Order: sequence, then structure tokens, then C-alpha cells
Amino acid sequence: MNRWLLLAGLPLALTAHTAHATSIYAGQARAAAVCSQCHGIKTPSAEAPFPPLAGRDADYLQTALKQYRDKTRKSDIMNAIAGSLTDNDIANVAAYYAKLKP
Repeated sequence: MNRWLLLAGLPLALTAHTAHATSIYAGQARAAAVCSQCHGIKTPSAEAPFPPLAGRDADYLQTALKQYRDKTRKSDIMNAIAGSLTDNDIANVAAYYAKLKP
């Protein structure tokens, strides 16, 4: 009987580790909390002195953030910030900024 219960739970266990779908809304929330203070939302300003990310290619943003997180791309500030991001966070933030019009 226990073997049947174990087999019945197998599909659930297999789906527990699948990738999450990209969420622009989650990316927006994460960007507001982490990115927008330095990069702004669409345009740079005195409060957001670094280049805006709106309209940038999602693949480029994901690659750059992963490189900052893994410290293969050097920046004390970005290495620290990206170090707290998961792959899912990175995908969400990249999707959010890519959909914005500059």
C-alpha cells in the first residue's frame, strides 16, 4: 500500500522542480525594489544617474545580471545587488524592462 502512495505522489514531486513562468508583474515589483533607484524606470535623472533599462533586450539583461551575480562581470554595486537575485528574479526583471518603451 505504501508503494502505491509513493507512486501516486511521484507526478507532484516531478512538477515541484519545474521552471516558473516569467512574470512581468513580479519583475515590476522586483525592479521597483532593487533597480529603479539607480536606473529609474524609463529615463535617467538626478535621482537615477545610471543608464535606463527600458526597452533593452531581455536576453542581454539576463546575461548581464547573471554575470554580475556570478562576479564574472565586475562592479561592486551590481555584484552585491545581483547576488541576491534568483534565476527567476532575473528573468522577471529582464522581461519587465524589455517590454517598457524607452
